[in-house]
Amino acid sequence: MKTPCRLLAALLLLAVAGVASAAQWQGRVFEDRDGDGIAGAGEPGIAGVAVSDGRTLALTDEEGRYRLEARADAPVFVVKPADWRLALRADGLPAAWHAPGPRGGIHRGDFALQRQAGPRGDALSVLVLADPQVKSMADIDYYARDIVAPLLADGAAADLGISLGDIVDDVVDLYPHINAVTTRLGVPWLHVPGNHDIDPDAAADATSLSAFRASYGPDTFAWHAGAATFLVLDDVVQLPGQRPAYVGGLREDQFAFLEAWLPTVPKDRLLVLGVHIPLFDTAAPGRPETFRSADRERLFALLKDVPKLLVLSGHRHTQRHHRHGPDEGWHGDTPLHEFNVGAASGAFWSGAPDAEGIPDATMADGTPNGHALLQVDADGGYRLSWHPARLPADDPARTQAMHLHAPRVLRRGAYPAWAVYANVYTGEADTRVEYRVGDGGWTPMLRVERPDPWLLAENARDDAATALRGYDRSPEAEPSVHLWRGALPTDLDVGEHRVDVRVFDRWHGEQRAMTSYRLAEWPDTP
Repeated sequence: MKTPCRLLAALLLLAVAGVASAAQWQGRVFEDRDGDGIAGAGEPGIAGVAVSDGRTLALTDEEGRYRLEARADAPVFVVKPADWRLALRADGLPAAWHAPGPRGGIHRGDFALQRQAGPRGDALSVLVLADPQVKSMADIDYYARDIVAPLLADGAAADLGISLGDIVDDVVDLYPHINAVTTRLGVPWLHVPGNHDIDPDAAADATSLSAFRASYGPDTFAWHAGAATFLVLDDVVQLPGQRPAYVGGLREDQFAFLEAWLPTVPKDRLLVLGVHIPLFDTAAPGRPETFRSADRERLFALLKDVPKLLVLSGHRHTQRHHRHGPDEGWHGDTPLHEFNVGAASGAFWSGAPDAEGIPDATMADGTPNGHALLQVDADGGYRLSWHPARLPADDPARTQAMHLHAPRVLRRGAYPAWAVYANVYTGEADTRVEYRVGDGGWTPMLRVERPDPWLLAENARDDAATALRGYDRSPEAEPSVHLWRGALPTDLDVGEHRVDVRVFDRWHGEQRAMTSYRLAEWPDTP
């Protein structure tokens, strides 16, 4: 990790200035050649590595040593360099941090690194989960069988994993149980806190994450891997006793960290910012803002000159892309891309269960629950994809990219008011979506913002049921921003007609799905 000498010296001076306070961290970042986690003879220190408590930053000297003023409530962590790896703790999470010790005195915090040579160079594959949101051991079981087991069965090779908050649903005692499932995947895992990850008796924002920090360490954290740098931030500001009880925003200590750390990040890397609450505002007219605009503008000013930047967020249990521009305070050379990731729990583990007892969990915009995959190229370019938790093997209308909905039968000669719909999970306003009927020509589909018709039908099935179909109903369908419509012709011959839909994904090229409908004369006598 190369850092200009002047910057290194300045940061070291900044870290030790005024360290005559009651407490400080001291330690070494070293090459753990024998893998025992203890600095021994012949195991050299590593220079230029950042160590922080989420506010103050120190860079190690030529012998790998650092000194850092200690905050009573803040873990200290190492920013792992790209070509090194960390050992795992007993709970399977990276040994990247130390918990704060008693007030006063000297706290020792060494960090053991081992050299890592990735088989694909700087290319990187990252599993991205938002809102697992488990509230019981039953939900832990769904998460294990629906999300983690298929990844293990597919042998999906990943270099890193990230959970974008709401790891639990207000039941912080479940942290060890969900960790035991997630770490089966055998990859380093980073965690962002969400509004449902706070202590149940928290009386103030400053003391709301003690259980989270005990399990996951810092809520401000950075990590280098491959051609990317990952920055995860707690962006939930608790407002106990108010309604709403939280708002999106950042703290002063986080801004101090960013001001100190961002100049150390090489400009040729992709910077991935992971948060829970989206940076774009989702409030209805006349309602309080969901992310404090002053904090967003201040953050954007710090990030403006980062040439390669991606934001990942969760929280909403729907999925969409958002491109920030000047109206929101972003003044970079190109719009800032934020991918608001769909939930692993979908609609909070709701809906009718399948044959294996796992709830349907389709989200309110018609997106199936699942995970995202971020692939980073060696030059810092990236690709995103959505992976539904369950895909039926024998249904060509449901693919990884989309699902189709069409009527089964129409009267031949009827007014062509009925349509095939394509819910394209990672679609944007400029996504090219086309369809054809039989051997006809390809025709553009029209993007519409309306509820997914499949989920509307599921809502109707729930309404008509005389007994509960599952623990909780599917969510009420709401308008989807990634839905396309194509009118079905009724002037063709009586019989079955194949409908093909193709999507031109900006990252993965052409994707297809297929369904069919039947034209019949009235009265219909099939």
